Amino acid sequence: MKHILITLSLIVLIGLSTFARSAKPIKIACIGNSITYGAGVADRINNNYPQQLANMLGDGYEVKNFGVSARTMLKKGDYPYWAEQAYKDALHYKADIVFIKLGTNDSKLHNRVYLNEFEADCKDMIAQLRRKKMDCRIVLMLPVPAFTSDTTLIWDPVIRQRITPIIQKVAYDEQLEVVDLYPMFTDKESMFPDKIHPTSLGATMMAKRAYEVIKQAFSSFNVIDGLGVADAQKTSFYGFDQYDFTKEGLQIKVVAPKRALKDKPWIWRARFFGHEPQTDIALLERGYHVVYCDVANLYGSPEAVSRWNQCYNLMTKAGLNSKPVLEGMSRGGLIVYNWAAANIDKVSCIYADAPVLNALSWPGGFYASQGSASDWEKAKICYQLKSDQEAKAFKEWPIHRVETLAKSGIPILHVCGESNKVVPVYENTIPFEKRIKALGGHIKVIYKEGVDHHPHSLKNPNVIIDFILRNTGHKTNFAAITAPGSEFRSAAGWAQGKGWWDQAAQIDSLCQASGDIDLLLIGNSITQGWGGPRNWVSYKPGQKAGDKHFRGMKWLGAGISGDRTQHVMWRLEKGHYDACTPDFVNVAIGVNNFGDNSAEEIVAGLKRVLETVQVKLPKAHILFFGPLPAGLDSESSQRTKYNTIHKVIKNWKYADKVHYCNLESVVLNADGTLNRDYYGVDGIHLLPAGYDAWGKFIRAKIDVVK
Repeated sequence: MKHILITLSLIVLIGLSTFARSAKPIKIACIGNSITYGAGVADRINNNYPQQLANMLGDGYEVKNFGVSARTMLKKGDYPYWAEQAYKDALHYKADIVFIKLGTNDSKLHNRVYLNEFEADCKDMIAQLRRKKMDCRIVLMLPVPAFTSDTTLIWDPVIRQRITPIIQKVAYDEQLEVVDLYPMFTDKESMFPDKIHPTSLGATMMAKRAYEVIKQAFSSFNVIDGLGVADAQKTSFYGFDQYDFTKEGLQIKVVAPKRALKDKPWIWRARFFGHEPQTDIALLERGYHVVYCDVANLYGSPEAVSRWNQCYNLMTKAGLNSKPVLEGMSRGGLIVYNWAAANIDKVSCIYADAPVLNALSWPGGFYASQGSASDWEKAKICYQLKSDQEAKAFKEWPIHRVETLAKSGIPILHVCGESNKVVPVYENTIPFEKRIKALGGHIKVIYKEGVDHHPHSLKNPNVIIDFILRNTGHKTNFAAITAPGSEFRSAAGWAQGKGWWDQAAQIDSLCQASGDIDLLLIGNSITQGWGGPRNWVSYKPGQKAGDKHFRGMKWLGAGISGDRTQHVMWRLEKGHYDACTPDFVNVAIGVNNFGDNSAEEIVAGLKRVLETVQVKLPKAHILFFGPLPAGLDSESSQRTKYNTIHKVIKNWKYADKVHYCNLESVVLNADGTLNRDYYGVDGIHLLPAGYDAWGKFIRAKIDVVK
């Protein structure tokens, strides 16, 4: 029997060894120019976008950077990528996934003369990659903006108007995925110090987008097959398949993603199909379908609602999700909200752009808007209103459906020009927003200062995209994904030239060299401000308070400016903080996540942080603060997010050695404002007196636990 057990054990070990050898990582090749290479990125080796992508992906993936500066897609360009050893290496690598980001240098004057050959050259590169590995997944990345002024060199209009459409055509012809990097940087010129190359934080944005592409779970699904449409006219919608057809008397457009998400979400566009399409394109990239059912001259009337009911039944029977995202632009607000009010259980969320909510405003023109006399007469006919007097007494415009919409809990986002004269916000969105909020509904409004009815949408639609992704369950929560930081800022309180990686390395070295300590303080710039023995930190407003309140204790500050939950997780997982075996660990993190992450996402990140501390430092008592109080007044957005987070984390069930802490009673005035003796003008960072108050609080907690 003993020999049998030994034999079985050997078989298991051999099997595991064989599995380990056969479980090859997913290979990812990043082909590109200087932006892929990482030119202009501080600490390029660690912070180029392929390396950041590799760090985010972790085990199971292998990412190679094949970027070469100044190179072109054009074979006749001044420095063709084709001639580089990096290209030969990329082909030989036989990657499972290939990101291609070329085209920026092709916009130079001396290269533009060959742009008629760009398409053929791009298709040839794709063919060569496929010959090496037929089933490789190829993703075309559209160039980022260029903010240069010399028209003979890299020139943004050429990138946007000539090169990008060619790449989109290639994506359409070759049925390749495409990622449009342009909109996400169009309002971030400050991230391009030399007007061409993004900073390390820009590289982080690129890495995150590539991560989303790799990680999202897709399915093989064809809605046109499900609809049973044989005669649809197929064209290209910015590189995606657009189908136009008539079904059951309805005129319908459907744009299909290259790879549909498993739950098959869709955007239901109302009016002005294809106008300001940046949101639709971004969501197509992410696996959403876009549907348009023409009810152009029905003004959201019962007939329009009936047709949309019919369209909804067609789409859901064909396999699309039972809860679409409604997108209403201008007069599209009438059908979006009237249909939603009649189908509140069939809507995931609503994005409305300068929407008409009261037809008496537009097209009626009874208030400040000039309206449209011809449209008003058509609208009255659609609603069977016999006179203006009857129309004024009519109570079935969206502005009158607020109670139903608020009680439905449907999340709503409006984007409006603050100076809209066609559909004035004070006749439409402003009263709508106030009543929705008063009734406990969920609405966010972005008012564009100085903007009229046009232009619609946002140049960078990221806030719209995030809203839709969150409310359909597809937002990637980077607050809970382990990743290193990529900050490199002169204002970070660091010694010259000592960026994030240097700071992290010094903290790790100190933990290994310090021996057993009493207190380890982990966090961001606020924690970094405690100072301690770190000679690469140049700003230490809390040093005096630390020396005072931690007297008789051996302590170490492990805060890094700019850090978020994901960065602290990385440092804990990859570092050697356990080497100093601290008796107490002070954890204050999360405020830097406020800008990018929702409260719920930050809570998930905080949970991961706490779990990681408990695993890595199991013997330590943990003083868990989460984010410290922020926001100068009690109504600020920072305070609202802070309150939402702490409302959740204070009710967690904590282990015996974990102690939830909250500084509110120490740093807030009676009226809820922050004590300005403790806080700087940003309502986030502590002044020396604030560190003194915090240090006293920490020491009291330690003394009680001891």
